[in-house]
Amino acid sequence: MNRQPLEKMGDFFNRRIDGYEEHQKKYVDGGEELYAVTAAFLPSAPGAEILDLGCGTGLELDVYFQKNPTAAVTGIDLADRLTDELLRKHADKNVQVILASYFDEDFGIACYDAAVSVMSLHHFTAAQKIPLYRKLKDALRPGAVFVLTDYLAPDDDFEASRFAELERRKAEDGITDDAFYHFDTPLTVAHETEALRAGGFTQIEIRANWGNTYVLTAK
Repeated sequence: MNRQPLEKMGDFFNRRIDGYEEHQKKYVDGGEELYAVTAAFLPSAPGAEILDLGCGTGLELDVYFQKNPTAAVTGIDLADRLTDELLRKHADKNVQVILASYFDEDFGIACYDAAVSVMSLHHFTAAQKIPLYRKLKDALRPGAVFVLTDYLAPDDDFEASRFAELERRKAEDGITDDAFYHFDTPLTVAHETEALRAGGFTQIEIRANWGNTYVLTAK
């Protein structure tokens, strides 16, 4: 069977900008509801400073800005066509975009009142996430929340099979670099929770789920 080779993360999403939002709302477990539930856990205080990891076109921000129109959001993403759409939609809001990998960025210390990531982190290993979560925890002010809405694996076997398949596909495509390629490798709820705890978060709660989509909050 012919298949498309793996694509670098930013390229994958840039090529799918047409129909991206419709796909996310129609074909991801939780549909449009997940964005409203995610936004509900973000702060309503005027001028709240929010860090958005993998912000894309900002579907969660579409809802959040209705709740808190004066929030200041810093979004990080690799796909410039998606972030261009975010900036177009919210040209009247306080939104800053960083075109980069969030693994490479310095978030600062105690800079944000909350952080959020929606349907982005299921492409990475626990070993990659733990230092990211440590950096993120340091960037949050005391009592601030990290809202993680993502695709999580139903069991250990599924998780392992996805990582094994990624390695097989990379070998088949002759990929030897360390760039990020688009392929879903979700962790289980237990392993995601372990990674968050290893990153310094101590209060982790499941707030909602639809199929394999979960909303977690971590402090």
